[in-house]
Amino acid sequence: MSGSKNDSFADSSDSQLFEQAMSGVKPLSQDKLAPLNKWKLAKKSSSASAGARRQSAAKRQTAASFAFSDVYQAALSDEGPVRYCREDVATHALKRLRRGDFYPELVLDLHGLDKENTKLELSALLYTAHKEMIDCVAVVHGIGQGVLKRALPHYLIQHPHVMAFHQAPLEYGGQGALLVLVETREPPQKR
Repeated sequence: MSGSKNDSFADSSDSQLFEQAMSGVKPLSQDKLAPLNKWKLAKKSSSASAGARRQSAAKRQTAASFAFSDVYQAALSDEGPVRYCREDVATHALKRLRRGDFYPELVLDLHGLDKENTKLELSALLYTAHKEMIDCVAVVHGIGQGVLKRALPHYLIQHPHVMAFHQAPLEYGGQGALLVLVETREPPQKR
């Protein structure tokens, strides 16, 4: 029933009541501050903290890097799939890796990388897995000419956070990948 006399009467009485209620109120004066030039602020903060950020990035990169040796050749068995278990780790871990009891939460694909880039990426992967408390990762090296396939186990054995590794089951890459058990602060959990 819009537009009826009752509605207009109610509207006029509401406005009169509002005017009476607000009769002694003074409007607020607005304190307006001129906005600072964001470009100048960003420039000041970036120049002051650029050195600190560079140092922080360098520290993170140093912490994540690990020097793998191409000269080191571990005595690995030529029979059967590629596998390794650190001395202080139960050999049952290898069986669990082989069966696929561990699910890789991170996967590193090394296709198209040379040995030097492989070492950098592998080091970053193992650092991240240890830091994030991820106990199993997959490293896909492919089959190809077998350069990375032969070098990768020797790199992994050198890293202090690698507890064990085994050729991946078919669902995670088979002969072209390795499942790696990474040391975390807590014992690895069966998935």
